[in-house]
Amino acid sequence: MIPMVDLKVQYQSIKEEITGGILEALEKTQFILGPNVTAFENEAAAYLGAQHAVAVASGTDALHLALAAAGIGEGDEVITSPFTFIATAEAIRYVGAKPVFVDIDPRTFNIDPARIEAAITGKTRAILPVHLFGQPADMAPIEALCAKHGLLLIEDCAQSFGAAAGGRMTGTIGALGCFSFFPSKNLGCYGDGGMVTTNSPELAERVRVLRNHGSSVRYHHSVIGFNSRLDELQAVILRAKLKRIGEYNEGRRRVAHLYSELLAGTSVTPPAEDGKGVHVYHQYTVLTSARDAIMKALAAAEIASAIYYPIPLHRQEVFAAEYAGVALPVAEETAARCLSLPVFPEMTDAQVQDVVRVIKETL
Repeated sequence: MIPMVDLKVQYQSIKEEITGGILEALEKTQFILGPNVTAFENEAAAYLGAQHAVAVASGTDALHLALAAAGIGEGDEVITSPFTFIATAEAIRYVGAKPVFVDIDPRTFNIDPARIEAAITGKTRAILPVHLFGQPADMAPIEALCAKHGLLLIEDCAQSFGAAAGGRMTGTIGALGCFSFFPSKNLGCYGDGGMVTTNSPELAERVRVLRNHGSSVRYHHSVIGFNSRLDELQAVILRAKLKRIGEYNEGRRRVAHLYSELLAGTSVTPPAEDGKGVHVYHQYTVLTSARDAIMKALAAAEIASAIYYPIPLHRQEVFAAEYAGVALPVAEETAARCLSLPVFPEMTDAQVQDVVRVIKETL
C-alpha cells in the first residue's frame, strides 16, 4: 500500500519531541494564545523572512482575515485563479467581494499573468494568486500589475510553505500571505491551523484583533471580530516540524524529480518547474488522457492517487449560474486531465518506481 502522504512514518520520527512538548503544555495549562503559539509565530516569521506572522485557526481563516484586514468588502472585486481549492473564492465571498477568475498557465497550473490586466476593472481591489501544488506563481509581472493599477497583492500560500519566487519566500512578496497547516500540507499540524504573514505592523495588528473577537485588550472590543486562534497543542506540533521543513521539502523535491526522470518519454506530462522559483511539491500532478485507466490500475495495486481539482471554481454548483458565460479553457482542460500521484518526504525510490511501473504498464 502506497498512500498519498504517509503521516504515520513522519510522526514516528518526531514522536518523542511532540509527546514531550504536548505534555509540558498540558502541565502549564495555557491553552489559548499560549507560549508555543507565540514562539511558533516568531520562528515561522524568521524562517520565511517576514516581519510578522499571526497564527489563526485554519488556512481558510487566514484568507478571510487577510482580506478583512485589508479592508476589502462589498462591491469590490478580487482577481484569482479558478483552478484551486474553493477556500480561495469562499474567503473572497465571506467579505462580500466578488471573485474574478482568470485562466491559468498550462505548464505551471497557476494564474496566467498575461491574462490578468484584461480582467481589471474600476472595482478591482486586489490580485490573489495561488501558489498551487507548491509551485510559486510568476510573481514579477503580477507585482508590476499591482503597482501599475494600485492594487493589493495577497498570496494564497496554503500549499507552498518553504517555496520561493525570485529569491523571496512565498508569503513575503505581497502585502499579506495566507498559509494552511492542514495535516497533509508540507508543514502540517494534526488538525486545522493557519497563519497570516505581513511586513506591515498595521495589517498584522488588524489580523490579531480580528482573530480574537475584535479585541486587543481583554473584554474591550473595537470591531466585530472572529474566534480564530491557533490551538496551543497544534503549535507544539508545528514547532517540531518547522525545524525540519527544509529537509521535508527537499525530500519532496527528490521524489518529484525521480518521478519526472522515470516518466520521461511516456505520454504523461510531468509538472513543470519554471526556473523562476523553488517548487516544493505539495502535490506531484501530471496531465494524462489515460487518467481513468491509470487510477484504476493504481487502485488495483493498492497505490493511492487523487484528482486535484476535478471541477474548476467557475463550474462549481455554487458559482455555476453566476459565471455561466465565463469560459476558461485551460483550467477546464487541465481539470479533465490532471492526476496527482503519491508524494511525501519519506517516500522511497522503490515506491516511486512501483508507481511508475504501474503507469507504464497501463499505457
